[in-house]
Amino acid sequence: MSTNSAAFTSTSPYVTAQLAVRLGASLSAGDTLLLEGDIGAGKSHFARALIQSRLAEPEDVPSPTFTLVQVYDLPECELWHADLYRLNDPDQVVELGLLDAFETAICIIEWPDRLDDLAPADALTIRLDDPDQSDMRNITFEWQNPAWTKRVTEALP
Repeated sequence: MSTNSAAFTSTSPYVTAQLAVRLGASLSAGDTLLLEGDIGAGKSHFARALIQSRLAEPEDVPSPTFTLVQVYDLPECELWHADLYRLNDPDQVVELGLLDAFETAICIIEWPDRLDDLAPADALTIRLDDPDQSDMRNITFEWQNPAWTKRVTEALP
């Protein structure tokens, strides 16, 4: 299966958040986003904007750095936000219940390299880079599942 890609340069946190909101509107159970980037690149900001846009009632969306996983009840399914930075072994992913969530929930995974070969093959990978240490972000999308093509294209400004 071939890999597809798209790139976008965001000029501000607001623009990045709006991109997350547009992409989030197209997500459904079984969709997984793999958020890559260095510490401070904006992974949690992207995830928070997307999650808040999908909640029926506004609530605080903390980073799951210490809890590892935060689960949100959406009207149509659960949304799992996982920060795997502190995991040492891919087997811990199984213990967290993520493999089941990949099938039944919308999943947003920060630090997906910790998944090793457990990452869903049909996930959308989103890489955020902060080359200038500013508010600008280079955002790269990569996917193999053709279902992402239209959704990524429609989410880009």
